[in-house]
Amino acid sequence: MTQFTDFGLAQPVLKALEEAGYHTPTPIQSQAIRPAMEGRDLCGIAQTGTGKTAAFALPILHRLSLEKRHAPRRGCRVLVLSPTRELANQIAESFSDYGKHLPLTNTVVFGGVTIGRQERALAPGVDILVATPGRLIDLVDRRSLTLEGVEILVLDEADQMLDLGFIHALKRIVKMLPAKRQSLFFSATMPKNIAGLADQYLRDPVQVAVTPVATTAERVEQQVIFAHTGAKQALLAHILRDPKIERVLVFTRTKHGADRVVRGLDKVGIAASAIHGNKSQPQRERALAAFKDGQCRVLVATDIAARGIDVEAVSHVVNFDLPNVPESYVHRIGRTARAGADGLAISFCNDEEKAYLRDIERITRQRIPVGAFPEGFTPPTRQEAAEIAQAEERRPDTRGQRPGGGRPGQRPGARPGQGRPFGGNRGAEPGRGPGRPDGARQPDTRNARPQGERPSNGPRPERAAGDRPRQPTGNRPRGGGGGNGGNEGRAIGWLDRSPRS
Repeated sequence: MTQFTDFGLAQPVLKALEEAGYHTPTPIQSQAIRPAMEGRDLCGIAQTGTGKTAAFALPILHRLSLEKRHAPRRGCRVLVLSPTRELANQIAESFSDYGKHLPLTNTVVFGGVTIGRQERALAPGVDILVATPGRLIDLVDRRSLTLEGVEILVLDEADQMLDLGFIHALKRIVKMLPAKRQSLFFSATMPKNIAGLADQYLRDPVQVAVTPVATTAERVEQQVIFAHTGAKQALLAHILRDPKIERVLVFTRTKHGADRVVRGLDKVGIAASAIHGNKSQPQRERALAAFKDGQCRVLVATDIAARGIDVEAVSHVVNFDLPNVPESYVHRIGRTARAGADGLAISFCNDEEKAYLRDIERITRQRIPVGAFPEGFTPPTRQEAAEIAQAEERRPDTRGQRPGGGRPGQRPGARPGQGRPFGGNRGAEPGRGPGRPDGARQPDTRNARPQGERPSNGPRPERAAGDRPRQPTGNRPRGGGGGNGGNEGRAIGWLDRSPRS
């Protein structure tokens, strides 16, 4: 198929594609759309950034437009499972864009946000539900969702779904689905566990593989720079000072490592944001929105962002840490050179990571060219780097503190223990001194003595019956709150106990 019009898609879908400027399908779309439109089960293997979302979204919208029926109450007709919140959002947006001329409803649910709003959105039923496994099971357990009416199941990025430990959740979800359904599996790689999953849940599937397993994007220029651990931060800062780098994704292996990189860049005047599993959903959304809008040109991420973040014009990808899973390298560098553009992927490699580099070259079947230090860069010695790292560890993290010092959430000038969000002095109130060791509040004795009399450590004077101590004006801290009306102490809110998604 050379044009989307050759597939026989419903006219409203073709109209949306025309308005979006899409005319020629990608290889995965050319091979997957036709059998999916016919209701066949399908297992599609294609590297990230090749258009897999449209490969299943377009035939699904076509089928729903022909089979007009209402979604079951507290249920859905199409269930799309995604490993991450970012990918789930992207998929839901694609369904909205491609189906904007169809009278279909879709919603997205994932952890890290209030579940009540999601329950209200599902109450009347939706045609298309995009979900992460953990939050989906939460909704089922709360009897806010039923899967008995699912007609089509889509498992996107199946290999990462298993890497993140969702195999038991997937098995439980599949047991709740009708036996008679269409199933579409899409993955960037085809390890043995994915092949076994496909054999178990797909019926006579069409196999579609448009690229060899774990190959890198052709238009991505790759290089590796050998540098010891202590030189990586300075090397990254030197590279990012190049004005030609318009938008760059930096990948680290750990969440704390991502935060350290952001702090290091901030110290040298380079603005950056971090996105990883320890960030709340609003924080992740703000960081991603700023990166997409160009307000922040550097986004530091863990592998949670290696798939599912479709950001245009990412000119560079920097692997600050090489991944210990070689397939992750393919997904990371696939964030650049999208939609026919060129891109550069630079990887830093220390002595301990050389084994990871060999695994990456083995699975991608290519040697990554070795690059030299950029012109003008003098790496710090190991001793200098160690001293910098030790100073960084000793330096207190003052981000988020109020002017005047103190802990975050503490009133300026307050003594230790006053207004503390958590800890032994939870009951302390601003201006009253530290609380008792057992957390109880100090009695308010300011109005219980004659003016000018020094406070006594003796028992509190007896009050007449019905006489109550006068309460201070303003909001009292609640829930172990800090100096700002107690709201700091309640900032955690609802905690998602499902697997991270």
